[in-house]
Amino acid sequence: MPTPPGLDRRSVAADTATIAAADLLSAAARSGTPCAPVRDLIGSDDVAAAYAVQELLTAERIAAGARLVGRKIGLTSPAVQRQLGVDQPDFGVLFDDMRYRQDTPVPLSRLLQPKVEAEIAFVLGADLADGPLDDEQVRGAVDYAVAALEIVDSRIAGWDITFGDTVADNASSGLYVLGTERRTLDSFEPVTARMRMSIDGVEVSTGTGAACLGDPLHALAWLARTTHEFGRPLRAGQTVLSGALGPMAPIQGPGTVTADITGLGSVTATFIRE
Repeated sequence: MPTPPGLDRRSVAADTATIAAADLLSAAARSGTPCAPVRDLIGSDDVAAAYAVQELLTAERIAAGARLVGRKIGLTSPAVQRQLGVDQPDFGVLFDDMRYRQDTPVPLSRLLQPKVEAEIAFVLGADLADGPLDDEQVRGAVDYAVAALEIVDSRIAGWDITFGDTVADNASSGLYVLGTERRTLDSFEPVTARMRMSIDGVEVSTGTGAACLGDPLHALAWLARTTHEFGRPLRAGQTVLSGALGPMAPIQGPGTVTADITGLGSVTATFIRE
């Protein structure tokens, strides 16, 4: 996979199309009004161009005071990959202001067109910056696993996205919530987990650990290798949302989402209008 250049607005590498796409997505996030797809600017499947936009937006967030606390993996479902015509996952950045505690309601005003999916999150106890970055090393780097809800969102109107659009838009990231039950991998096997997610008590999604690239730890290994290639390796203390265990569900108004994941307990997010 090509490595995107390090970009800022002073860099000659930050070409006009990259800046225009970043400006469009940034304006949509600030205004709360979704924008047109950016694929007309950067292409539908130009991996380097899409990550260059994401890198530029990440640099701007950090310059404004945001702190990078982890990564998210998207497009882990073969069905979704086929839908977008790609054969690989993607990744985005988690910032410190994206996490909500279970006891803190999520204001819908922070989101444009949210959907929710249940995942296994891994918190790293060691860097994944050197070595073979194989399954054994990656497994050993995990401090613990925890149930998670990822609230995905798109700055692009109507979720009219291709691979290039979603990657540029920070892999369609929104917010996330972590559960409280932490399990080491000595006592929890991600691939065998079963998930059930409900909204206001109505089941909306089910799935298994195997639905996430065959094993959530395979997704984590993919991310470790890919971010290493990009010169942005995973570090101890970071949180990784490893990908959906089942179909996502739209958030259409105030309500409570709960996901139960065997071995990890439950995780809940409550959405409100302010």
